[in-house]
Amino acid sequence: MSVVAGDDAGACRAEIVRLHEVIEGLLTGTGDDLAGFALAHVAEFGMVEPGGGVLSRSDVLAMVDGARGVVPGLRIGIEDVRVVASAGGFVVASYREVQVRADGSGDVRAATVVFVRDASAVHGLRWRHLHETWVERS
Repeated sequence: MSVVAGDDAGACRAEIVRLHEVIEGLLTGTGDDLAGFALAHVAEFGMVEPGGGVLSRSDVLAMVDGARGVVPGLRIGIEDVRVVASAGGFVVASYREVQVRADGSGDVRAATVVFVRDASAVHGLRWRHLHETWVERS
């Protein structure tokens, strides 16, 4: 799918929600699409964790692989997706991620993602950089 500027908001929302559904499935053990998760990220992907740690793509893949099935009942919701900037081959978006565990505790993160346009990717976008910040923790 090719993404044009007018489609950026919808494509970003769809991709952010889709990938978090994959993550939820991996962490709860109800899904097993680690290959799809990996494919969503370019080789140069990097992430700044909510606490400030910096992770490479391989770090993130290893972390998610090691956490498969460890959070049964987890639900991840995505809110307030907004395109921050869009130019050429990149789209920058922000969103809030709300995680609620089976016991009712949860976390909220504010995130900014840099996408690379890629017509062969789901929704025409691949993850290039992610920066998360704690908003609320329980």
